[in-house]
Amino acid sequence: MNYLWAFVIGGAICVVGQLLIDYTSLTPARILTGYVVSGVILSAVGLYQPLVDLAGAGASVPLLGFGHLLAQGVQQAVDACGLPGIFTGGLTAAAGGIAASLLFALLAALLGKSKDQN
Repeated sequence: MNYLWAFVIGGAICVVGQLLIDYTSLTPARILTGYVVSGVILSAVGLYQPLVDLAGAGASVPLLGFGHLLAQGVQQAVDACGLPGIFTGGLTAAAGGIAASLLFALLAALLGKSKDQN
């Protein structure tokens, strides 16, 4: 049942993004940024954690989940060290994922063969 909820919730998040691309004049960059900000806002008001509990990776992997991760990191850092946590919490929480994405991008660039697109 966990796989079903992950598929349904993650798919619904992707469908909304695709509809925004197809039927609005928003650029993909604005949609992606909006998703991250929406994840932060939904996490701040306490609406995103129940969705993560229900859908697991279906809710934590998309960009809304990245915004949720940033918000949770800031909240924990503020609880631990006060006001400076606003500046350090999001980076600390997301550092592992960001470092992994940079490492895998570097490996892909080194191992892959680039081609001219023309």
